[in-house]
Amino acid sequence: MESAKGDFMVTVSKKEVVAAVLPFREHWLPLTNLDLLLPPLDVGLFFCYKKPIPSMSFGSMVSVLKKALAQALLSYYAIAAVVVPNALGEPELLCNNRGVDFIEAYADIELQNLNFHNPDESIEGKFVAKKKHGVLSVQATELKCGGIVVACAFDHRVADAYSINMFLVSWAEIARSKPVSMAPSFRRSLLNPRRPGRIDPSVDEMYVPIPSLPPPGENHEPTDHLISRIFYVTADQLNELQSLASSNGDKRTKLESFSAFLWKMVATSAAKNRDKVSKLGIVVDGRSRLGEGDQDKETLMGSHFGNVLSIPYGSQTIGELIEKPLSSVAKQVHDFLKPATTKEHFLGLIDWVEAHRPEPAMTRVYCVGKDDGPALVVSSGQRFPVSKVDFGWGCPTFGSYHFPWGGLCGYVMPMPSSVSDGDWVVYMHLLKGQLELIEKEASHVFRPLTFDYLDL
Repeated sequence: MESAKGDFMVTVSKKEVVAAVLPFREHWLPLTNLDLLLPPLDVGLFFCYKKPIPSMSFGSMVSVLKKALAQALLSYYAIAAVVVPNALGEPELLCNNRGVDFIEAYADIELQNLNFHNPDESIEGKFVAKKKHGVLSVQATELKCGGIVVACAFDHRVADAYSINMFLVSWAEIARSKPVSMAPSFRRSLLNPRRPGRIDPSVDEMYVPIPSLPPPGENHEPTDHLISRIFYVTADQLNELQSLASSNGDKRTKLESFSAFLWKMVATSAAKNRDKVSKLGIVVDGRSRLGEGDQDKETLMGSHFGNVLSIPYGSQTIGELIEKPLSSVAKQVHDFLKPATTKEHFLGLIDWVEAHRPEPAMTRVYCVGKDDGPALVVSSGQRFPVSKVDFGWGCPTFGSYHFPWGGLCGYVMPMPSSVSDGDWVVYMHLLKGQLELIEKEASHVFRPLTFDYLDL
């Protein structure tokens, strides 16, 4: 059976706003210094469910989703808020219970015919609706087979993946009338800057105030464009990559090994420009680091809702990346990651933002000019809770983040597989030429995600 091309219709049947089930006092919630490092980007994600057994109507499923969402928004009140610029032009949250846009739709396609390998064709603009208002939007889509797709888009300035994962699990627990396993914390004082601040010079190498960036080049027409694909990588292949990337008794993590392999592949796609410099960034979560040495703070940071991220990166000429063995590139990845995995790094990053406010800032790895080599960011989605987002009709058959963010910097998120323990599902948003080379030269590692793999 062939996976369907993009030729199916999605018809919206209803749009409404779901607010918290009880009103609450309107109040302002500032974004933290780490939130302020994020540009106004929306992130998408989706979950696909088979037809429930025993059978359950789409209307019944939607009713469960809405009722549980209205209850979840009581504790996750920031999700029902709106982002408003303050007097300095910085974004803040007006917690006014504006609510969440909730869309109901029907797709004339069966779950097993969806082309998951190409989400640009099957998911984008169909199941993950463009968010128009507020912090979060939801779309529930009935499939021809009786299955359902539940998708969200959220404002990255307000939450990182860890936060949204926490919300999704709570929403699902409420839907199943289970006790909520973790309540969110909005205690902004946990991420206050120090007085006086202490900034390590390394932060200046990682982040840059946007006003100090050179203006974008004129008449720069990119010869390639970013597209999205979803692959799976087997546990055996990951172990093999880890073995090849580890040398001299230094065992590299699976993420370091995977990232180094991918960096080499991306460099190979630009082999004609051997002297250009390629950049690889890896997202680091600072929650456990900031809680070090303080049990109460560690607990609170574990439930902090917001962004607690840093993106250290490494640079290397394309020629060197191609020629170096995988173990050497993996060591470089390990070495640039290590300084950003400390408590002091995150405290210094908070202080650095404070010193530059109200100027907006961004990570340097995103800054890709026409004379630069390829750049990409890898963000581990290993905490993506596919198996826990059960609203009462079973676990998802498949789920993935979907983040086609534009620009010239690639984005890759490996997540746990929902069907085979130890495998990874990998969402990749890279230049078309890079993906073509990966599919040609690394097909033994990156295998197109199909309904056969998902056992639909």
